[in-house]
Amino acid sequence: MTARTLLLGTALGVAGFATRTSEEPRPAQGVQVDADDIGGVVRGRSGPEAGVWVIAETSDLPTRFARIVVTDDRGRYLIPDLPRATYSVWVRGYGLVDSPKQRAAPGRTLDLTAVVVQRLQGQ
Repeated sequence: MTARTLLLGTALGVAGFATRTSEEPRPAQGVQVDADDIGGVVRGRSGPEAGVWVIAETSDLPTRFARIVVTDDRGRYLIPDLPRATYSVWVRGYGLVDSPKQRAAPGRTLDLTAVVVQRLQGQ
């Protein structure tokens, strides 16, 4: 495993929606995105979201393929070494709503926004 994979870890759960994509690979607050990676930053109302899951999934390959990583303490994530395909990427987390799935391909920066679950009044 690479150091960046260990740094970001793997897990399940997050929420949000994409706020920006770029055509060219570029760093997102310190995230270095290579030609076979998807990375970016997850932010919420109060700033970067640490410990939320970012999920990338595709059906473009012979079998369904998914990779899940968790954000670091600055909300950064990197989904490394992805096969060439178009991925649905979303975030999930405790107390968050699953985000809408955003389409992305390896080599792209994709920043996401976490959305907190709204509680009904009286609960």
